[in-house]
Amino acid sequence: MNASLQTLDVRPILANGGEPFGEIMQAVAKLGQGQSLRLLAPFKPVPLFEVMKKKGFSHRASALEGGDWEVIFSPEGAPVAAPSVPNASGTVPAGEWPAPSRSVNNRGLMPPEPLVITLETLAGMQEGEVFEGFYDREPQLLFPELDSRGHRYKTEKQGPGEYRVLILCGSGEGAA
Repeated sequence: MNASLQTLDVRPILANGGEPFGEIMQAVAKLGQGQSLRLLAPFKPVPLFEVMKKKGFSHRASALEGGDWEVIFSPEGAPVAAPSVPNASGTVPAGEWPAPSRSVNNRGLMPPEPLVITLETLAGMQEGEVFEGFYDREPQLLFPELDSRGHRYKTEKQGPGEYRVLILCGSGEGAA
């Protein structure tokens, strides 16, 4: 994780019936010059946006699976850090995909098992073949691995907690 981005996950606090506002303000007070705060919450914390604006922070919010939210609070005048999304360098236009030659259902498995199964399956595939994988959550840790191995991919959210990932096998030599 970037040193200029500190993370605070308030989901456990709220799940235990606690109030995270004090911890959020402590985290903000501990930020160094130019540092941003990455907040993970089970809902979009709209009232916090105005509080943080008064403290000199802008925000960018993005929905995560299961209804959770990630919000990046960055100091005003600094570029607002992008939420944690997969590296898009490996994406392929939809019209260029051949039919999948392998399909794997990774639903119901605990991390890192889906990642391991996917990478092991890809290791046995030829360049140009397409892998189709189904997941309970978007496999965000998979995307940098695919980029580093020279594979291209696209993700389709098919419903709540249902993702389909297509991977076009590359040469395995990694991205330039």
